Amino acid sequence: MIIEITVPQLPESVTDATLVAWHKKPGDAVSRDENLVDLETDKVVLEVPAPVSGTLTEVRVGNGTTVTAGDILAILEEGDVAVVEPTVTTKQEPVSVQMEQAVSDTAKMSPAVRRLLDEYDLDVTLIVGSGKDGRIIKSDVLTYLESHGQENVTPGDPVPELDVAPSRVRNEQRVPMSRLRVRIAERMVEAQHTAAMLTTFNEVDLTRVISLRKRYKASFEKAHRVRLGFMSFFAKAAVEALSKFPTVNASIEDNDIIYHDYVDIGVAVSSERGLMVPVLRSVEHMSFADIEKGIDVYAAKVREGTISMDDLTGGTFTITNGGVFGSMLSTPILNPPQSAILGMHAIQERPIVIDGEITARPMMYLALTYDHRIIDGREAVQFLVSVKESLEDPGRLLLQV
Repeated sequence: MIIEITVPQLPESVTDATLVAWHKKPGDAVSRDENLVDLETDKVVLEVPAPVSGTLTEVRVGNGTTVTAGDILAILEEGDVAVVEPTVTTKQEPVSVQMEQAVSDTAKMSPAVRRLLDEYDLDVTLIVGSGKDGRIIKSDVLTYLESHGQENVTPGDPVPELDVAPSRVRNEQRVPMSRLRVRIAERMVEAQHTAAMLTTFNEVDLTRVISLRKRYKASFEKAHRVRLGFMSFFAKAAVEALSKFPTVNASIEDNDIIYHDYVDIGVAVSSERGLMVPVLRSVEHMSFADIEKGIDVYAAKVREGTISMDDLTGGTFTITNGGVFGSMLSTPILNPPQSAILGMHAIQERPIVIDGEITARPMMYLALTYDHRIIDGREAVQFLVSVKESLEDPGRLLLQV
């Protein structure tokens, strides 16, 4: 039975996807539910599994192609099928046609590339291009010469800049941005253009949080089967501060301010594909253990590429931790349509004055970027002071004072 492999229904608000990688090629046997291909949307990577076991007989869409829901990606023949000759939609051109194409493409090369080809009498069909649409760039020629020991160099005085000693070669690589990176760029620019962003700073002494964490770390992990991190302290402190200053938890829609009686906190998670912000829902009702477990689940999903659009949608407030990468201070960018984002940074022992005495304490700089259109400076500063007070006296988090 012949089965068409199609693009699945895409998440709401997503109109198309990019085919980023085939895991099978024509002629390969596949098992039911085995992932055939990855499709990248603005937020997540979708896997397209085989509906039945069989043989992949035809691939109709290549890497980098934009597809929409229902598009046919490949043909699968169900059952135990003899291996067939691979069929792909890209036709194999005769060598003569390839050479004609290469000659035609020479006209599109830069003068520097043509000069190299002429100087060293090189066969353009032997050089693999890494530029846009496979175009040959200068570094491709230099790499070819270096790898072939300049065996194809014709007699004559070499041009100084064509010295291809390893220490002199400088390569460039043009790589298209992933859809996620494009979307991140769009949202960052959108935030800059639509919000009146301002950042206020404070610092927090984490002596008591660190002491409390060390004291109960082992018993907490034993009781809840999850480690006790710093993020749960910051999330709880943020919830307490948001209850006092609800505008920081609000958003703008047209000319209206939307207030939320719940706190959905987005926690920025870095991945190889870029920054993702999965959302913890109703954090005001979550315990420390619930928060830590939720973060662990999302971190695993991000690593495994199984994060869903629902996991990333919504959020009324965001916390980002640049400190894990060593950042001392930064000005976070808003995550629209949210009106504020809290930035954590590296913990570092610094000398501070307490009761007239200089002492070393584990200090962290905090940054709150907020939309000045609806949040006044007074509210922003007091919000950050509330977070500071909760962290410097963690008992406040339990008593909610």
